[in-house]
Amino acid sequence: ILTGSLPQERGGNNSFTHEALTLKYKLDNQFELVFVVGFQKILTLTYVDKLIDDVHKEFRDKYRNEFQQKGALGLLNGTFDFKDDFMRLLRDAEESSKVRAPTVMKTFEQSLKSQKTVKCMIETRGEKPKEKVKNKKNKGSKKDGTEAVAAPSKASAGDKQLSAAGDKEELTKDEILQKNREEFFRRHMKAGEKSRSPKPDTQKEKGKKPRVWDLGNSNAKVLDYSNSATNGSAEAGPVEEFDPDMALGDKNREPGRLYDLEYESDDEAEEEKVVQNPSKPSVKKGGLGGMFGMLKGLVGSKSLTREDMDPVLEKMKDHLIAKNVAAEIAVQLCESVAKKLEGKVMGTFTTVTSTVKQALQEALVQILQPQRRVDVLRDVMDAQRHRRPYVVTFCGVNGVGKSTNLAKISFWLIENGFSVLIAACDTFRAGAVEQLRTHTRRLNALHPPESHGGRTMVQLYEKGYGKDAAGIAMEAISYARNQGFDVVLVDTAGRMQDNAPLMTALAKLIAVNAPDLVLFVGEALVGNEAVDQLVKFNKALADHSMAQTPRLIDGIVLTKFDTIDDKVGAAISMTYITSKPIVFVGTGQTYCDLRSLNAKAVVAALMKA
Repeated sequence: ILTGSLPQERGGNNSFTHEALTLKYKLDNQFELVFVVGFQKILTLTYVDKLIDDVHKEFRDKYRNEFQQKGALGLLNGTFDFKDDFMRLLRDAEESSKVRAPTVMKTFEQSLKSQKTVKCMIETRGEKPKEKVKNKKNKGSKKDGTEAVAAPSKASAGDKQLSAAGDKEELTKDEILQKNREEFFRRHMKAGEKSRSPKPDTQKEKGKKPRVWDLGNSNAKVLDYSNSATNGSAEAGPVEEFDPDMALGDKNREPGRLYDLEYESDDEAEEEKVVQNPSKPSVKKGGLGGMFGMLKGLVGSKSLTREDMDPVLEKMKDHLIAKNVAAEIAVQLCESVAKKLEGKVMGTFTTVTSTVKQALQEALVQILQPQRRVDVLRDVMDAQRHRRPYVVTFCGVNGVGKSTNLAKISFWLIENGFSVLIAACDTFRAGAVEQLRTHTRRLNALHPPESHGGRTMVQLYEKGYGKDAAGIAMEAISYARNQGFDVVLVDTAGRMQDNAPLMTALAKLIAVNAPDLVLFVGEALVGNEAVDQLVKFNKALADHSMAQTPRLIDGIVLTKFDTIDDKVGAAISMTYITSKPIVFVGTGQTYCDLRSLNAKAVVAALMKA
């Protein structure tokens, strides 16, 4: 009986009636269980649904571990004690149904309808309903409660006079309207005279007073924490409790390893079939869908011309722009593909679609793999042999995640056995130093000195706010050299590429301290803005540098990559402009969410239709 009724639950019916009995059931698909309760059909039990829900939750939570180890059949074939729990849940369900008393319907005498008379429901011609007039008067006289009560009574009196006059003699429609207008103006003139109140003797003071917040403090010195912290110390501030598992994320990872960026393309299983007959165009839809649809007919032994490819290149450009590639770069990419394919003779068994797709993929992979590869670990070990710290400077616009990804890179370096000194050179943004101090405490909690032979693996060097960033960076590098730190990570303030004074200060910091690596931090969400940012950052570093060979951006940190799905065009735009590699990719909120760029994975996401 029950087996035949189970499919009915998809339609919302989870009960079955057989003769004088009613069965209600609930399915647990996770552990393959069925909970059934039976009762007589004539009984109206309001607590059945609550009972079956409570029993399901209690039973599943109590025997969850046994289910995972033995399975449902293994547990049910054995012995288990659930009788006491069931009786307790049954009593609770019965008590809950008794608490709510059934609602009793009102009698006619108790209702408002019984208080109405036939006379109040009769409407005389030309007379407005009393309730509507009362509502209008209440809306117009909210400021004074006494006048609001008096006005409706006068209105009703006037209406009664009009109705009485209408009973004595028949009035025309125009006469009724005229009388209503006169009565209306007469009432409002009297109400206005009564509602006038004398002006208060004391006038309000003109001018706006500053707001004083309850939790605020007018003394700015109380909020200045610059002098309370010791420079180069990791112990500044109280110890903060946090969950290490939440900070680390993946527990199965290999410590110190920088994993490649992964992306699985759905198009790999839809590779095109080779066209055997050159006279018939291919009609099978390939992996790129409509982007290459117009190239399907161009097969056989013929040379490609620009006229043949122009419509397809237009769709290719739109596809790249939709994937967040900057418009200017999308046009240049299409031009390079067109020049590469123009005049090329196609083989008899080769489709134009596959040829164009292969040419575009090769161009994109070549863009994402510049000639110079940045190997940070190798360079750090080389600096160790020369007994000097390896210096990395982070720069970029506001809000892209410089400090957060600096902390991720610090964690990666610590797991590879290198000690890190963080230089807090963002002396402008409120909370910048405190943010780095929090990261320092957490990193030291994850890698305490006891695990590294008593050596503190990460420290913060800061001088507070409003100081010269270039001077702080120079002092931090000198401190790291004296204390034997392996790496110095310099955090700078975010700045827009159009702000000339701030760009000059950044160029000064880089020119004076000569870091080993200058990383531009950019977010994967940008489109055309990526080109403007990188071009102006490089131009500012070149213009404001005093050296003959100015120091420009060496690499890119691409952040917020987990927020863009397959719109990965910012990676193409940034590497195309600078010809510099993407060294790190930020993919999440934990310290382990740091990846190295996989060019093939990015191209697969970019080519996805």
